Amino acid sequence: MTTFAFDVYGTLIDTSGVTRQLALYLDEEAVAFSTLWREKQLEYSFRRGLMEDYNTFSGCTEDAFDYCCERFALELSEEQRHELLAGYQTLPAFEDAAPSLQLLRTMELPLWAFSNGTEEAVTRVLDNAGLGAFFKGVVSVDDVKTFKPSPKVYRHFCQRSGSRAADCWLVSANPFDIIGAIRQGMKGAWIQRDPDTVFDHFGVEPTLRLSSLSQLPQTLEL
Repeated sequence: MTTFAFDVYGTLIDTSGVTRQLALYLDEEAVAFSTLWREKQLEYSFRRGLMEDYNTFSGCTEDAFDYCCERFALELSEEQRHELLAGYQTLPAFEDAAPSLQLLRTMELPLWAFSNGTEEAVTRVLDNAGLGAFFKGVVSVDDVKTFKPSPKVYRHFCQRSGSRAADCWLVSANPFDIIGAIRQGMKGAWIQRDPDTVFDHFGVEPTLRLSSLSQLPQTLEL
């Protein structure tokens, strides 16, 4: 049976949702801070994967936040720091997420959340965004103590979901994630949320290129 693995942060959940909170402290620099925070969050996960020096994705997020605070000379009390980091637990869903997942559910297809975040953190953010009930479960890289796009995490997803790689679709807005999945025999639906985003030149092309999750149910050939 065709199985769907949905990346969470940046695909279903809008990580730029922290900008409004940041604007209370940074005004016009809030967007730049938010963008760099996300970039560093991913960079630190890549570094830790290469060094085999695992920390949770939440730990990478905190380290990236502290880097950005120093970069933007943002001085915060411990309480303010805690409040801004807690904002990652209540990030909003993209508008197309719930309707698309609902339609896929009516097709009786197994849907899994598949994330760099821990199962606890991902479950919390999905539930807070109103998306948790759509999924059969959460598959976290925390189980294998490394990060996407390590081959280990895609093999782990197939094992946890009880699916063959050839029967699995990864749905992600992150090109590196799509590339990693396809290299392991999965199919990849890339959600190009920003029209200016370029898909990385790694000799791999996404199985599908979509500009919105809403196009997914109608486009897939099951």
